[in-house]
Amino acid sequence: MEAQDRGILYVVSAPSGAGKTSLVRALVERVPGLSLSVSHTTRRPRPGEEDGVHYHFVDLETFDRMAAAGAFLEHAWVFGHRYGTSRAWVEGRLAEGVDVILEIDWQGARQVRAALPEAVGVFILPPSLEVLEQRLRGRGQDSEEVIRRRLAEAVEEMAHYGEYDYVVVNEVFEEALADLEAVVRARRLALDRQRRRLAPLLTALLGSRAPGS
Repeated sequence: MEAQDRGILYVVSAPSGAGKTSLVRALVERVPGLSLSVSHTTRRPRPGEEDGVHYHFVDLETFDRMAAAGAFLEHAWVFGHRYGTSRAWVEGRLAEGVDVILEIDWQGARQVRAALPEAVGVFILPPSLEVLEQRLRGRGQDSEEVIRRRLAEAVEEMAHYGEYDYVVVNEVFEEALADLEAVVRARRLALDRQRRRLAPLLTALLGSRAPGS
């Protein structure tokens, strides 16, 4: 399969509590041809999470063995646990022409961009630190100590927004979702992809002046 036919890889990052997971899952449901990568992690499942759906839950020994074998496109420590993205799964989907979205932190995003520079980076910001704290408390899953740590680490996470191609503020969910969808649509309409996809039309419209004629 030629490079033009490969899927587009999107990397989405945000501080904990910014609404990244909800936005990404809604985006995958709304946009055809977009597949969400399911990360491996060593943390325990939260209430309602299913293995293979939300994450692939593995023990530390298994994770380390996979990392040593080069099984991960990226992997990092986040809040005391390890997270990683399957290299074979991502490469396979992209080769099939399916667009893939990775929901990972800035550390993993750096690794992905180093390995696949064509990846499209999107960073999601909360409208304020106050709103971010409200969202973290509203989940009702973390202790006061964990919430304070997540808020402190959120500032470090957000400091890396400049390493991404697009920035979306999640103040109103539907507006933020529309912004993410606009990013996907715009990348799919890029000249290099459209020139190949629309070759017959361009030939009909331009004749010998069409690219490649």
